[in-house]
Amino acid sequence: MKQKLIVFSAVALGAMLTVANVSVTRAADIIDEWASVKAPPPPELKPVTVDAKTTALLVMDFLPGGYCAKQPRCVAALPSVKKILDAARAANATVIYSIAGNFTMADTLKEVAPLGNEPYVKAHADKFLDTDLDKILKDKGIQTVITTGTSGNGAVLYTASEAAIRGYKVIVPVDGLPSTDSYAEQFTVWQLAHGPGFAKQVTITRSDMIKF
Repeated sequence: MKQKLIVFSAVALGAMLTVANVSVTRAADIIDEWASVKAPPPPELKPVTVDAKTTALLVMDFLPGGYCAKQPRCVAALPSVKKILDAARAANATVIYSIAGNFTMADTLKEVAPLGNEPYVKAHADKFLDTDLDKILKDKGIQTVITTGTSGNGAVLYTASEAAIRGYKVIVPVDGLPSTDSYAEQFTVWQLAHGPGFAKQVTITRSDMIKF
């Protein structure tokens, strides 16, 4: 009996120490910890070669006003997006656009404007939601999507993660997902690189590391 009590006491003490340790290492909630959170190391950028026949480039919401034209980080990203766009077209890869709000395709910024025969969808952040995007991709035999767009923590984050969940391979160039600030872009890249259940489908890269 005495031996059993000793064993029980040891277990109880261990549990108490565990609880105490948790209370020391974790504050009440993330708001309390906010100022002490340190950014994790960046994900590795990987070169990628895609099959143009089974790859689609998504060019999402490069529009006037607050979407892009009045956002310095978005304007600065346009040359990188154009580089990928030119390479995709040269390789005869599929290019698909998206728009949002009250805009039309004609409103897309001239630096990355559509040719006129490229399909598009209209939606909010997740370009699969209530659109024909999945059907367009499947009808064209697409297995891989390259996601570019604004904002990174809007169209790119939700569309890329949904594409990965649906089984597509997703290529995410870090210089093609401009947001209003650097933290939003950092969060987007981290989440796509580490998101549970879909991260293995995602490759983080840069525009000059993509080959068609």
